[in-house]
Amino acid sequence: MLALVLALFMGAMEMTVVSTAMPTVVGELGGALHYAWVFSAYMLASTVMVPIHGKLADLYGRKPVMLVSMLVFLVGSMASGQARTMTALIVFRAIQGVGAGGLQPIALTIVGDIFEVEERARMQGVFGAVWGIAGLAGPLLGGVIVATLSWRWVFYVNVPFGILSAVVLWASFVESVEKKPHRLDVLGAASLSLAVVALLLGVEGFAPPLLLPASLALGIAFVLVERRAAEPMLPPQLFRTRILATSSALSTATGAAMIGIVTFLPLYAQGVLAASPTEAGAAIAPMAVGWPIASAISGRLIPRLGFRPLVRFGVLVVGLSTVGLALAISRGATSAELRVASAAFGVGMGFANTAQVIAVQTSVSFHQRGVATASTMFFRSIGGTIGVGVMGVVLARALMASPVTREAGGAELVARILGPERKSVATSVLEAISGDLQRGLAHVTWICVGLGAVAIVTSWLFPNPEVAKKTAG
Repeated sequence: MLALVLALFMGAMEMTVVSTAMPTVVGELGGALHYAWVFSAYMLASTVMVPIHGKLADLYGRKPVMLVSMLVFLVGSMASGQARTMTALIVFRAIQGVGAGGLQPIALTIVGDIFEVEERARMQGVFGAVWGIAGLAGPLLGGVIVATLSWRWVFYVNVPFGILSAVVLWASFVESVEKKPHRLDVLGAASLSLAVVALLLGVEGFAPPLLLPASLALGIAFVLVERRAAEPMLPPQLFRTRILATSSALSTATGAAMIGIVTFLPLYAQGVLAASPTEAGAAIAPMAVGWPIASAISGRLIPRLGFRPLVRFGVLVVGLSTVGLALAISRGATSAELRVASAAFGVGMGFANTAQVIAVQTSVSFHQRGVATASTMFFRSIGGTIGVGVMGVVLARALMASPVTREAGGAELVARILGPERKSVATSVLEAISGDLQRGLAHVTWICVGLGAVAIVTSWLFPNPEVAKKTAG
């Protein structure tokens, strides 16, 4: 459990700690127009690798696949800390994501292997607390590291946690791998990977007339492959049920909104409000406080109220918080308003996500529970990957559409106002660039409002399965 908790803590902290450091990274490396790709590359790689790692764990055992995933993650972390250009950082983040894709699903699989059904609910509570603590510590730790050391240590800090986790896992976890004939769905994994990559490159502006239709064709090919595969990564029959279909749509929309807020709120705080890295991290930290608290309350209310009312209430809070955030940023939000909106969003996600996941687990058989639970995580990651890519494009185009930004030096000047050279920029230019950044980020938050609206509509289609007495198992 120590090894698994360390691995989950490291993976959970990665997103928020990097979000806090990114404005400073852009200030040093430049490449402001590719800001979102630092997150997209990591999320794309980790998302695609989730089902692949799961299948490899069935073939070769949990322990070796977990250790290899850890090694790849740590290599990517060290390389990211050594990056000298934004392009190199994006490549190294993709390597890091390949390893990260195995940490959470295999850890949860090991829990299912070593604990009886009655004990798993308690372990899920432990992991939920780990995610909450990591989410809270990430922004604050990232701000402290950037302020006192260097943004590079945001990546190096993973190394001691990873080494300790690997050593403990190697020494303490013993498993017996049953030899079974398996077929790894290589064609499905390849078609899904290429479809998502083509979509992201297309929305980024790289030959969209070619890549967007190619993405659609590859997506159709993926569906056809999965229907014929002996052991598909994502069994199509699961998604013929109403609860899995609506849950996947909900996860996609809320995941995109969540990652968009986590990614771009620190940029607003540091670029528009001139906040320090620590203060920028504090803008999203309340989300990690509200989420686990609401999750615990939601779990206790499920036997009384059922699943659907909690899902609908949580998603409504999510949608309203995005509206409040968009209105606040459009007129010039304060740090306090950012924290309130972040906390409200976390509360909504805590209520909705807990009820949603347990409802999905209740609706399938024991032998399908793992892939059904993983699909919720998979679609949330897909939504976040695509969403943050689209939002990055919208922000970049909004900045470059401004004549002030173009004439003053474009993206490189945006990078300067995020770094230590901010004081050297003329006040009039600084105000103009900050205003352009605010307007661009307002467009981004209105995209989150649209995603929240989609989630609210979808939540009204969510079924209300009967609450079983042993739901948590």
